[in-house]
Amino acid sequence: ESRAASAPDKEINIQWYIPSVAKPSNDTETKVLLLYAYNTNPLKISDIRSTSVFSGCLWIPLARIISLREKLSDLKEQVEILMQGSKSFSTSVPTSFLVQNKTLKISPSNKPKRSDVKVHLDDKTEEIIKRCLSEVKALLSVVPALSSPLTEIPFDVTLQSITNLKDIFDLAHGCIITEGSLFNWIISLLH
Repeated sequence: ESRAASAPDKEINIQWYIPSVAKPSNDTETKVLLLYAYNTNPLKISDIRSTSVFSGCLWIPLARIISLREKLSDLKEQVEILMQGSKSFSTSVPTSFLVQNKTLKISPSNKPKRSDVKVHLDDKTEEIIKRCLSEVKALLSVVPALSSPLTEIPFDVTLQSITNLKDIFDLAHGCIITEGSLFNWIISLLH
């Protein structure tokens, strides 16, 4: 079956609509529309009336998305630095790979599976993550007034989860996130 005809895993698809003229009439700041659809069980196109398929939209201020995306880019760099310094990463990846990676484009088949390794966070990075996630929560919560700052990180921090989180706010491309702790957290915000 084609990918368009089925969703073998739980997944959320996020897209952005940037209106050229349409804007809520009483708003002075530019907003963009977040469009999302997700399934909580694997499904086929024939199951489209399933009770496990959800969709919706949220108007979000463009300036806040741009600011958050910059913070998430910085966070991703910080996580990469932590991974390079951790023993689990340095023992699984030869030093020559780290040097080559900066100058050569290495095919995906030769890359080690480092993106799924859980990152051991220092206090500074943990605080940065909590601030970023609190902002994500405030933007995506259906009832923003009830959104409070996070005291714990609600998913496993890996390079892949931080990359996926950053990709959610990619206005040009959107993203698809499959099941896992990040998926569960995002859909809990959108309920």
